[in-house]
Amino acid sequence: MADLPDLSELPRRQWMTALRELVDARGVWTDISADHSSLLYGGGTTLLVSFELQADIRNSRDGAIPFGMAMADRNGWASLTIMATQATWYRDPALYAYFDSLIDEDVFDEFDRVVFYGEGMGGYAAGAYSVAAPGCSVVMVSPQATLDPRVTEWDPRFVSMRKTSFTDRFGFAPEMVEAANDVFLIYNPDEDLDAMHAALFARPGVTRFRCPLMGRDLVGSLDDMGLLEEAVELAAAGTLSTETFAKAYRKRRDYPPYLRALLTQVEDAGRLKLAAMLCRSVLARRNMPRMRKSLDKLIEQGVADGDTAAQDAAEA
Repeated sequence: MADLPDLSELPRRQWMTALRELVDARGVWTDISADHSSLLYGGGTTLLVSFELQADIRNSRDGAIPFGMAMADRNGWASLTIMATQATWYRDPALYAYFDSLIDEDVFDEFDRVVFYGEGMGGYAAGAYSVAAPGCSVVMVSPQATLDPRVTEWDPRFVSMRKTSFTDRFGFAPEMVEAANDVFLIYNPDEDLDAMHAALFARPGVTRFRCPLMGRDLVGSLDDMGLLEEAVELAAAGTLSTETFAKAYRKRRDYPPYLRALLTQVEDAGRLKLAAMLCRSVLARRNMPRMRKSLDKLIEQGVADGDTAAQDAAEA
């Protein structure tokens, strides 16, 4: 493994040069088209294929290093990052030809395990291009299934893409994942449009993990908890399942944004005794002013017991 540098303070041009030099030192950088590049990096028996937006990479917590590349480096894997300069949804004939070349050269067959990963736009691409590596594993976070308006006219978020073809090569992601060995889709059912896209993936071989109360930026919340990397690592080990994800997802019990959202939901539902129980449970583990304020109010209203033993437990 290499000691990857922090490139986050570099201006864009210098950042691009430094990243290219870093990739070329242990791999191959290929400019596929004006909008897409491939960064093949490192070595090992596992290949992590990720689809990432250039702006997201520059703002990443890995020192402006692609998520897939940084994660593969930490685990001793190889990585193939498909980097887009803008929101293209990776619909590019030059990219289709690039994946055809990978298939023709049996690149994916050189690895014991291949994992495709992406979120949102990248999640769509991870599913769509996974057909190039039959038997692979796929991890998608809040992916779109397609932006073909004949299928998803109910999604108003990406109207600029409606003239782009999603019906030719590598098109409809829910069909493309059928060649994968395992497909895992992580989404927030509270986000209606994301949930509707997730429903289009309801097919044999696709396991969907629901993550309610995690906000609109689900991938950011998963990353904050360390769950994003853990899910990909479990997929690479062949051990990601409903049971192992549920165990890992217990981290949300110590994640303040989730706990605040849960308290709001319980209070809005009028379940005040349950709200008091939640506050006491959280305050027994950590100091959260939002929980303390709510519990004090509930005690004042006579909903919660304000005896000394209870207070001691809450303040422990």
